[in-house]
Amino acid sequence: MNAPEKARAEDDAAVFGPRFSDSDPRDKLAFLLGVVISAGHIYMNIGIVLPTLVQNALHFGGFVLLCAILFPLGRGRVPGKRVSAPLFAANVAIGLVIAVSSIWIILRENTIYDAGVRLAPIDWVLGLIVIIGALEFTRRTTGWLIPILILLALTYVSFWGQYVPGVFRFAGLSAETILFRSIFGDDGIFGTIARISSTFVFMFILFGAFLLRSGAGHFIIDLARAVAGRFTGGPGLVAVFASSLTGTISGSAVANTASTGVITIPLMKRSGFPPRFAAAVEASASTGGQLMPPIMGAGAFVMSSYTQIPYPTIVAVSILPAILYFATVGFFVRIEAKRHNIGGGDADAPKIGEVMRKGGISFLLPIGVLIGCLIYGFTPTYSAGISIISVVVASWLTPNRMGPMAVLEALALGAKNMVMTGILLCAVGLVVNVIATAGIGNTFSLMISDWSGNNLFLAIVLIAIASLVLGMGLPVTAAYIVLATLSAPALYGLISNAQIVAEIAAGNVTEEVKAIMMLAAPDQIGALGQAMPVEQAQAIVAAIPSDLLGVVRDALIAPETLTFALLSAHLIIFWLSQDSNVTPPVCLTAFTAAAIAKTPPMATGFTSWKVAKGLYIVPLLFAYTPLIGAGLLESLIICGFALVGLYAFTAGFQGHMEGPLNIIERALAFVAAVMCLLPYSIIIHLIGVGLTVALLAWSIVKRRRMNGAAAGT
Repeated sequence: MNAPEKARAEDDAAVFGPRFSDSDPRDKLAFLLGVVISAGHIYMNIGIVLPTLVQNALHFGGFVLLCAILFPLGRGRVPGKRVSAPLFAANVAIGLVIAVSSIWIILRENTIYDAGVRLAPIDWVLGLIVIIGALEFTRRTTGWLIPILILLALTYVSFWGQYVPGVFRFAGLSAETILFRSIFGDDGIFGTIARISSTFVFMFILFGAFLLRSGAGHFIIDLARAVAGRFTGGPGLVAVFASSLTGTISGSAVANTASTGVITIPLMKRSGFPPRFAAAVEASASTGGQLMPPIMGAGAFVMSSYTQIPYPTIVAVSILPAILYFATVGFFVRIEAKRHNIGGGDADAPKIGEVMRKGGISFLLPIGVLIGCLIYGFTPTYSAGISIISVVVASWLTPNRMGPMAVLEALALGAKNMVMTGILLCAVGLVVNVIATAGIGNTFSLMISDWSGNNLFLAIVLIAIASLVLGMGLPVTAAYIVLATLSAPALYGLISNAQIVAEIAAGNVTEEVKAIMMLAAPDQIGALGQAMPVEQAQAIVAAIPSDLLGVVRDALIAPETLTFALLSAHLIIFWLSQDSNVTPPVCLTAFTAAAIAKTPPMATGFTSWKVAKGLYIVPLLFAYTPLIGAGLLESLIICGFALVGLYAFTAGFQGHMEGPLNIIERALAFVAAVMCLLPYSIIIHLIGVGLTVALLAWSIVKRRRMNGAAAGT
């Protein structure tokens, strides 16, 4: 067995975990429960229609019970570690009590309403069991921070909020009101976010599990090696390419790292890349997997629910930005390869034709079916269901045919992969419910606008800092949910205000707006309707009272433009929330890659943070350019210039192109990057491209001179 095959066997064991054929009865129990949970979700989503609260309670209860088996108390946070039989039985009993309580209290909804929304003693008992269970099982899967955050939120609206000075003071609610809203509220534990988890997120995670079980994961690795393995820095490019494709079927950056990294990191090390850089490339590329359509972790589904923008629209506009991110990681790989004189390195890379014959259909057909269903107009949930069937059908056109046992294994794998996400998304609803109840989101948004001085760039910097702090303890999806709830309104307002300024500066003012300005800023009426400097337009907008600004926005800006302004705000927050994967001190993706590469975790985290700089640059394109709101041709033009700018930025950051750059050349590279990335004009962009090409040509000349001098000695 050669190294790739050995890594593949180890990868299978890590990905699929216990099979039903395993002798341990606990594994059999987890397997059977996973099959039941997955089959039940399929039935609820494309078969019988249940009340939302009932479906979400079944969803939460099922994953609590599965979590009790996979994460038993007494084994830490390592799935699979055995505990004693009595302790295991106690864990299962606890899971059963919480699952039954979740369903029981929801079935008592009508009784509670009939009693005038008064909770009986049994309701208190059941409700407290559910909340305590959510705290405990979230702790088991994600650590202490989220449970502590939930406790702080619940006690804020019940007790200590009344002692907070200033705008965040909250008079407090009764314990009965808090418990009722936590269970039955639209933003509670079984509310909107739980519905997203039990429908879109689970079905797509299950789709990814079927793809993995059908052998599509191996196809991705083989295709990446075939396409990029022999190029300069090939093994590093394999990691980038494989992680981008794996991102289309995986909802987890950590899982992406674990599955592709066992192959790509050793390849990179053997070819000459420093081990820490190899781990950083895999961690950074796997982080980008959550930005790659169509799954995008759970973020795209939450975003669709928050913004009411169709999921296919979010997926469609995310393709070019994802390409830009992966291109940035690829630029780091190429420059590092040139610095260390690394060639292709993967002599065993397969041929593309051979790879496609063996398993291409198992990946391409289901992805094509999914995209086709979304374009045709099917709901994401229904599209995922049809695509799951297509995976099984496609597998029969390859040597890896999925029989009944393989289907059951895929069902069990899907449930296993969803445990942490399912419990997390339900539990974080308790925090979102408090934010909505207390109005913290609007207050925080006003504070961002005030602290930034209504400066869009400073607002993005503040949100990035908040994202980094939250990301130290929150998983990416939870960090996005909390940040979006708190800061998306402010960011949307600043982006749309910039568009109002542009319209007024261009003289595009309607009579309705002039009438509003008669009330808001009558001294500026004479200047409206004609072109003016941007600074003057900014002063006019600043004079508009906040309660009238929304009216002006709706009168001046087309609805579709406002839609993309809202989507830009959420995409900025979503991208920034990804940095917790690669930024110390808590960066699980980088730590996972470090374990494979056997490098220091913290040092690997800092290197990963460096390589993942696209997480900070691409969001600026959302804010300052129409990358996601323009037509296809204009978006491609913006993307093309951005690619050049990202290469120039990477070269300046690394001090190297095809050859080394001195301090002046690095400064020129940064200037070229700014000229290509920021929204100036085509002329400025072309100058930036010309400067980048000139620097590239000069670096090639310098490298040849250095090589010639070395050969002469």
